[in-house]
Amino acid sequence: MDDLEHCRPWLVLLRTPGLGPSRLRRELDTQQGDIEATLEAFRRKGAAQPGPARDWLRQPDAARLAADLAWLAEPGHRLLTCLDEDFPPQLADIPQPPVALFTAGDTGLLLLPQVAIVGARAASLGGRTHARAFAQALGWAGFAITSGMADGIDGAAHQAALEAGLPTVAVVGTGPDLAYPRRHRELARRIAAHGAMVSEFPPGTPARSDHFPRRNRILSGLALGTLVVEAGLRSGSLITARLAAEQGREVFALPGSIHNPLARGCHQLLRDGARLVESASEIVEVLAPAARALGCELASRLEAAGVPSPRTPPDAAGQVLLDALGHGPMALDELAACTGLAVADLAPALLMLELDGRIEVLPGGRYQRLPD
Repeated sequence: MDDLEHCRPWLVLLRTPGLGPSRLRRELDTQQGDIEATLEAFRRKGAAQPGPARDWLRQPDAARLAADLAWLAEPGHRLLTCLDEDFPPQLADIPQPPVALFTAGDTGLLLLPQVAIVGARAASLGGRTHARAFAQALGWAGFAITSGMADGIDGAAHQAALEAGLPTVAVVGTGPDLAYPRRHRELARRIAAHGAMVSEFPPGTPARSDHFPRRNRILSGLALGTLVVEAGLRSGSLITARLAAEQGREVFALPGSIHNPLARGCHQLLRDGARLVESASEIVEVLAPAARALGCELASRLEAAGVPSPRTPPDAAGQVLLDALGHGPMALDELAACTGLAVADLAPALLMLELDGRIEVLPGGRYQRLPD
């Protein structure tokens, strides 16, 4: 655990009662990114802090910090901070950006272009079917599927991505070690094993009603666009959609029957300017320029920092895929098997090849190389 000791000052600050990400970021900027100096600055200001914060900064709970460090020591667990070169760049400019994220799984997925799929917890069978279909079609097109691991639409989107071997990201309103609702414990385990679990809250943090609006700004901020499948007029999904619009992201909504209460929230979004969509291809067409821009921004940032790309460069991956495709259509799992590339590497490369007119996506998620 010695190599994780650099996380200790982060953990102390992230657990300080009442210390939000905005204040922490401002002080971190003042201290030029020195987290030790930032912690000392808050300790010096201790007298001006509210009682719980002052007491915690003076004498943090050693057992709690040890438990946090033990969680981080587990394989696949990480504290991803805003100072890390692979911190998602799409979160940099959102209002109140998070200062750090606790993650379980593949943090590289956070750098992929993402689409958030959200909707009603008490979703209809038709709504869950739509969520599954859009999740798989968008995943095959190269987008990671991001949602909040709630019942209904969220769970259906995550499950569809996992079943197809596609990348999925869960942004949760609890600590990253907890599943909410509890019946999603197995889903959480699968996402951590094959995707990524993300939380602004430290391990052990239970669900609270005020956590979910905070969670939603990260969910919408990670994604290039948010798709609302079903939502009532009081649905939390409308909060996510509003945050997405405020962050300058695209908002999409599925229309429904005027007699369906779960369509009313979507219809309200459409009246407010969301894009009406009937197929995943419409979303891909709208988000393709943003996906390209994100890829270019990430490549430039890593190059400027002298950090190698965490994934196969798109040009190299694209050529490998073109060579593998030959002249017969292939499914995603077949391409993964014959190229040795992970699905998370294949998806963005396939998206770029499709946008360049080098391949086409056939029914059933199969890919066909087009004549040069």
